[in-house]
This record gives sequence, C-alpha cells and structure tokens, in this order.
Amino acid sequence: MKARLQVVFFTWILLIWHTEAEFFTSIGQMTDLIYAEKDLVQSLKDYIRAEESKLSQIKSWAEKLDVLTSKSASDPEGYLAHPVNAYKLVKRLNTDWLELENLVLQDTTNGFIANLTIQRQFFPTEEDETGAAKALMRLQDTYKLDPETLSRGNLPGTKYRSYLTVGDCFGMGKTAYNDGDYYHTVLWMEQALKQHDEGEDTTVSKVEILDYLSYAVFQFGDLHRAMELTRRLISLDSTHERAGSNLRYFEKLLEKEREEEKEKSNKTMTSTEPVVQSGAYERPLDYLPERDIYEALCRGEGVKMTPRRQKRLFCRYHDGNRNPHLLIAPFKEEDEWDSPHIVRYYDVMSDEEIEKIKQLAKPRLARATVRDPKTGVLTVASYRVSKSSWLEEDDDPVVAKVNQRMQQITGLTVKTAELLQVANYGMGGQYEPHFDFSRRPFDSTLKSEGNRLATFLNYMSDVEAGGATVFPDFGAAIWPKKGTAVFWYNLFRSGEGDYRTRHAACPVLVGCKWVSNKWFHERGNEFLRPCGRTEVD
Repeated sequence: MKARLQVVFFTWILLIWHTEAEFFTSIGQMTDLIYAEKDLVQSLKDYIRAEESKLSQIKSWAEKLDVLTSKSASDPEGYLAHPVNAYKLVKRLNTDWLELENLVLQDTTNGFIANLTIQRQFFPTEEDETGAAKALMRLQDTYKLDPETLSRGNLPGTKYRSYLTVGDCFGMGKTAYNDGDYYHTVLWMEQALKQHDEGEDTTVSKVEILDYLSYAVFQFGDLHRAMELTRRLISLDSTHERAGSNLRYFEKLLEKEREEEKEKSNKTMTSTEPVVQSGAYERPLDYLPERDIYEALCRGEGVKMTPRRQKRLFCRYHDGNRNPHLLIAPFKEEDEWDSPHIVRYYDVMSDEEIEKIKQLAKPRLARATVRDPKTGVLTVASYRVSKSSWLEEDDDPVVAKVNQRMQQITGLTVKTAELLQVANYGMGGQYEPHFDFSRRPFDSTLKSEGNRLATFLNYMSDVEAGGATVFPDFGAAIWPKKGTAVFWYNLFRSGEGDYRTRHAACPVLVGCKWVSNKWFHERGNEFLRPCGRTEVD
C-alpha cells in the first residue's frame, strides 16, 4: 500500500503541479480531477475490503466462541473436568483474546487517509466552488434557464445527465446570498424549498431554507411575502429567535406603510391598494450596457442577418492572393458578415494538429487576464473566465507550421505578430464584450509593433451548446466549428480602431471549448495592407 501511495502521489504531482486553484476556469484542467477522484474511490474500496476482511475474522471468532461457550456454560464443572478444555480456556483468555483485541484495534484507515491527505492539497478550493456556482447562475441568466431546468439537468446536447439535490440548490442560494445577490438567492432557495416540499431526502431543513429565502425576499421590498415565509418558518420552529424578531420588524414596517398610504389617500381623496409583488423579481442591472443584446445573440436571438445582407455573402476558394503555397491547395473561404468583413476558413487545422497544440498548451494553462483600464496592470476579471497559454515556434514544429499557414492565408507577416495563444474555457466560460485592439497609450507594444491590426481565431473543438462569438454592435453570431477559423480586421486602413469589432465569447452551456488565436500587428504590414484614402477605408 505504501509503494502504491507513492506512485499515486508522484503521478498526481506530475498532472497538476502547474495549477493554482481556479479549476472552474478550465474544463481541460478539470479533467485531471476526474482521475484524482477515481483514484480516491479505488483507495476507499481498498479500505472497505480491509475492513470487511477484519470484520469477517472477528465474526468467525465470535461464532466459534458462541458455540463453545454455550456448551461450556451448560455444565462448567463437567466441561473443565477434561484437562485439555481447562488448558484451552486459560490459553484463550491469556493469549487468544489479546490477539482478538489487537485485531479489533488494528487501524485499516491509514492507507486511505494518507492518500486523501496527499491529494487534498490539490483539491478545488472554496474559490472554485463559488466560481462554479456563479458559472451556473451565469448560464441561467444568459440562456434564460429556470432553476428547475438546471436542477433536473435538462440541457441540450448532454451525454451524461445529472441532477441538483436540495443541498446543491441550497448551496447555490447561499453562494448568491454571501455575494449580496438576492435575485439568485430567491431563485435557488425557492427551488430548494420546492424539491424539499416534494419529499426529497435531505439533511437541509426547511427552516434553514426559509430563513435565507424570507430575508432575500425582504430585500426586494416584498414585505407581504417576507412575512408569509417568516410565519411558515416560525410554524416549523417557534423558538427561532431571528425569525421572531424579523417578523416583528416586518409587521412594524407594514404598519408604517399602511399609515403612509392612509395619509396619502386622505390628501388625494383616493384609495389605493398597496402593491404586493407576485414573487417574480427582476434581475438587477449591471455594469454592461449591451448586456441584453449580448445575451440575446448568445441564444441565437436578434441576429441581424437579413435576406438583403445574405445575398452579399459568398463562399469561394482562397489562394492568399496567388500565394504559391495555396495555388494547388486553396482554402475554402466563406463570408460570415459583409461590413465589417468577417470570413471563415475551413480545414485550417487537422485533428492531429489540434491535439498536439492542446497537449502542448495544457501544462501551461493559467487564468486568462485583462489589462486594468486605469493602471494598465494585468489582472483576472469575472468577465473573462478561461485559462490560456502562449506557444512559441520553438516549442514544436506544429506551432511553426500553423503560424506559417495563418500567414499564407491572411497575407500578413507573423514576424511582428503575438505568440499563438491557446485558450480553454471553463464552467460557463466566457469573455464579455471587448475590443482586441488597444485604446490605451501606455501599452508598450504600440511603439514597437503597433496596434493589433487583425484577429485570426481558430476553433479547436465543437461545442454542443453555447460558446458563440458574437458582435453586439451589428448583431452577428458565429458558432464554433472544429478545424475552422474566422478572421477580421480590428483597424481601418488608416490605423484607427474599428469600434464595430467589439465582440464577445459567449458562455459555454454544454461542452469543452478550445480556441487558439493569432493577433497580427501593424508593423511589418504597412505594404501588405496599405493605408486607404479615407479614415474609414
């Protein structure tokens, strides 16, 4: 067992030595947790077998002694008249029972506990659990899924269906509550209460659920419903001090409301009933002005692909302006949008190349960062949930090969381009609307390489649901297709930023999304993409 634990330890170390919590930000790295849990289950089964073997020995001993003592106790003197019986009695009590005591005291948990202790230091953290819960809420909001749908696992394209228990729903509600998010607190506590009322077996009490739910409802100003829920709580636990004081407080507030309404009606000489909310509360507004448009596009709604625009889109064979490498084997090119011009290329990367790129990137994946608009410092942000790594051409010939191919397709040089970035999206992985080009004068690369001229985005996986690339400004949605790539210019020919290219990576609802991208810069491309006559050419 000891040797086996060492093998497990070092194998696990090799798998995840490079990670720093935040498992929820990368599905690719979360797969390591599957193998860790499988190993723990095997270790647990070894412990159970050892316990069963020990109990079997104890049971066999007890059964033999039961038969023996039944016989000896019926005629003690007659039994001990035989000298062998007398000797064996003394021996049993002096030696055999001591051995049994040692067997009973034998600790078979050592192997399992040692393995669990080793691996626990690499387990997801509280931050991971909170991040995972928020990811589910993000999916819930973006794709307009009610808690019942998520709880029952009714998601499109799922191969392995799973359910949320009362405890799971309660945990979701607590996460939202601790974050001051009473909107989701209400939704998930209501779901927990619903499943509890339906008779689901759980260790979470209705009192606990109602305690959170009643206060969250109160935060929405729904006094009547808060009182109703608090009274139900008190009916289940009349000694609940907080509920009692809350109810008295709610009653005072309600009485005050009625007095104010009465004064108001006396002044206006009209009678108005107090507004009682139905229990359905609106989602609060947040920092993103185009939130509704962005999320609608993620759902495939509001795409402004009119018949007139559709007629302007074509597909063709692309030889990179008669690039010698592409004359014999041109790429299939398809217009995704007319203005700004966005194209998709097919069969850009083979399955073998994709797997190799993923293999190279996975050990280096780290939480994707954004640049703070005020300080210019790179930092993590809730609106970008993924992990990324950067690959150099020296890492493997396949990287150089892919880079060269992107240069041939675009007609732009990779000499001043950024390294190949590989990204893997985690639970509800997303990157909210952003610009690829820099609008910050302190970016160091602006002086040497210029701004990000163009984006070449490779889709390295299919995504069962969600995960689209959307452009809220003009209402376009582009869906991932493994082996394809999309390309667009971020700057006009004048060098001015094209603000229409503000785009987003929608949350992944079902699936594991892998992409890689190359950002081409201005320097070195002055003659490959010369200036236009006007600022917006």
